[in-house]
This record gives sequence, C-alpha cells and structure tokens, in this order.
Amino acid sequence: MISINKEEIFTVSEVNSHIKHVIEGGISTLFVEGEISNYTHHRSGHIYFSIKDMNSTLKCVFFRNYNMYLDFAPNDGDKVIVAGKVTVYETGGQYQLNVTKMYSAGKGLLQAEFEKLKKKLSEEGLFDPAHKQPLPRFPEKIGVVSSPTAAAFQDICNVLTRRYPVPVYIYPALTQGESAPETLIAGIRYFNQHYPVDVIILGRGGGSQEDLFCFNDEPLAREIYASKIPIITGIGHEIDFTIADFVSDLRAPTPSAAAELAVPDKRELLQNLREKQNKLTMIINHKVKDKKIALGDLGKRMQVQSPESRLQNFQQRLDESVFKLTYFGQKVSRKKEEINSISRHFALLMKKIGRERVDEYRYVLKTNSLDLPRLGKEALLREQNRLSSLDGKLKALSPQRAFERGFSMLHKDKVIIKSIDSVSIGDKIAVTLSDGVLSCAIENKTKNGV
Repeated sequence: MISINKEEIFTVSEVNSHIKHVIEGGISTLFVEGEISNYTHHRSGHIYFSIKDMNSTLKCVFFRNYNMYLDFAPNDGDKVIVAGKVTVYETGGQYQLNVTKMYSAGKGLLQAEFEKLKKKLSEEGLFDPAHKQPLPRFPEKIGVVSSPTAAAFQDICNVLTRRYPVPVYIYPALTQGESAPETLIAGIRYFNQHYPVDVIILGRGGGSQEDLFCFNDEPLAREIYASKIPIITGIGHEIDFTIADFVSDLRAPTPSAAAELAVPDKRELLQNLREKQNKLTMIINHKVKDKKIALGDLGKRMQVQSPESRLQNFQQRLDESVFKLTYFGQKVSRKKEEINSISRHFALLMKKIGRERVDEYRYVLKTNSLDLPRLGKEALLREQNRLSSLDGKLKALSPQRAFERGFSMLHKDKVIIKSIDSVSIGDKIAVTLSDGVLSCAIENKTKNGV
C-alpha cells in the first residue's frame, strides 16, 4: 500500500481556492476578442455567455452593475471584444472571465486599444492633476495646431476676435489618419522650440471614433505631457474623449470652447475695470472731502494759535496802553491848567481878602501842588512798566528773535515755502538766517512719516 500523510490530503474546496488565488493573483485585466454563444440575460440583470473562436471557448459573466452601461444589444453570433479579469467560480470548480466592458467588433478594437493606453499612461502619472500647468490670465500670443482649412480653426479665430483679440498663429497639421499624430507632434514642438506662444490649442471638429483616433496616440500624449507651454484640447464634441484630452493641461468640449477658455472676455474685463474705477473715484472723493475738512479745522486752529495772531494781540494791547498813557497825559495837562487857574484866582483873592485867608489858600495850594507830581509820577511809572513788559513779549515773538534761536525762512521766487510739495528736485531757493541769506538747490525730498 502507498503511505499517504494526512497533511498532504486536500479537500476539493481547498484545491479550488488555491487555484483561484493563483489565477486571480497572476493574471491582470484582459482584452479578449471572440464570438458570443449561449447568451443568457438573467432576470437578476446579470448576463451569462461564452466567447469562442475556432478552437476554444471561455465562459463569461457580465454583472448588472457593469452591463447597465452597454450601448448596444449583444446576441449570439456577434463578434465582440470584452475586457475583464479571470476568476475562479469555486462552487463549480471552473474559471471564467468577469467582464467589465464589452465593445462591438471594429469599434470595440479601437476602444480596447484606447482603454489599454489610458490605463498605462494613467499608472505612469501622465494624467495627474499635479502636472497640469496653469493658463496665463492675459495671453499675448495663441498657437493653434490644427488643419488651417477646417471649420474648427475658423471657429477658434472668430471666438478669439470676439472675446479678446490677440495674434493667432496656425501650425498646419493633419487631424485624421495614420500620419496625423506625426504632424500634431511637430506642431507642438514648433511652438515650444522655435516660436514660443503663451497657449497652444490642439483642436479639430467632430467626427467618428475612427476619425478622432489619431488623438489616442502614445507619442502624441507624451509630447503633450512634455510641453512647456500650456495646452488646451478641443477635440470633437462634448461627449468625445481622447487620450490627448486626459493628458492636456485643460480639456474643452469643442474647439470654440477651447478658444473661450484660452482668453478672458474683454467685455467682462471692461465692466470690471469700470466698476473698480468708480469705486476708486468714490474712495478718492471721500478721502479728499475728509482731508479738506481736516485742513479747514487746522487752518482755523492755526489762525487762533499762530505767532502772527498772538503778535497782533500784543500789538493791540500795546496800542491800548499807549492810548491810556496819552489819555493820562491829557489829564495831567488839564490838572496843570486847573492849577494855573487856581493861581490866577489866588492872585485876585490876595487883593480881596485878608492875610489869613491868603495863608489858608496858600496852604491848600501848596498841598495840592506837592501831591499832584507824586501821583503823576506813580501813574506814569505803572504805565512805563506795563509798556516795558509788552515790549519784551513783542520782541520775543519777533522773526529776528526766531532767527537768533537757529530758525530760518525759505523762499522760492520771493514766496515763503511752507511744504516740500511746493518745490521740486533741482529748484533754486533762498534761505534767510539771522545774519544773511543763502542760495541753495534742492537735491532730495523726504516727507514726514515716509
């Protein structure tokens, strides 16, 4: 008998599970072309069928969450291309293809190539948003890689002329056929290496999947990725997507839309400028009004507190003192006249009255004569002291005293300079000091607080 170790014996489930892990772990997504047979659309929504060629058959399952996006109704005998992953159905011990996409033959082959290249470039990072270049806000030159005779190029020019007129340079390229990718690549290189522009538009009008397939070229995708100039693609219609769209810096649904995305709208810019101008004008007017009010208040305060105003005040007080002194002198004169009058009367009285009365009047006259000079001297001294005090204050406020303290006065064309805004660099000015005048030239200006 053969001796068998129990640890070497596997159950059927273990074998099928092991095969499942080996197959599913070692085979990536496949694109398989063949003919449909045994097609069954289950009421659950899942589709079961086989795909075969002349020599073999492969069981397939197309689950509902994937087949709901089918754009055609498959039948037995249809030639298709399916994309999916090989799995093992452990219960039945058989492998099958879990289909994720199905394409009709012809279109299906192109789509399969598209999906394969898309997957490859995506894994390499060519579609990564981090590599997308920002578009310039105000481009000065636009380069277009397209057919110069196509309506798409005329649409681009019309949109640019209407929105934001800038020079447009066309590199004539094929946009359909096997030779098209080479000319498209040459156009991108031309603008990058020989005639720099701010933005490149890669575009063509609508067409079938076969017509647009030249934009699914791998070398073209890598050229777009390597471009130092931002590229906008506008290929086909809104529902059309190509590899060039995924790798470009910005995808537009149509060539016209690509032109709109490439430049701003001059009407919006003008409207924005008008709004900003109005806002700026309003702010300036408010500022000017506030400054005028502040300047008026400052002028009033200067009128009250200025040296000139204070000097005028002292001059007025001096005039009052002189007036009072003059008035007092006149009063003294009147008193003298009164004394002279009394003296004349006294002479007459000497003749009319006796010696006693004469002596009495003589005593009164003598007393008044002694008091009058004393009172006059005291009043005169008080006014002289007051006048001397006012004279000292007047001298302290005089311009000459300010010059002696180190101040100076600046003139330009005999006009006093009160602000640095009144002169310019290179102007000739005169500087008045306590002992003379200097002639100077302005070499520099520095405003307070700047």
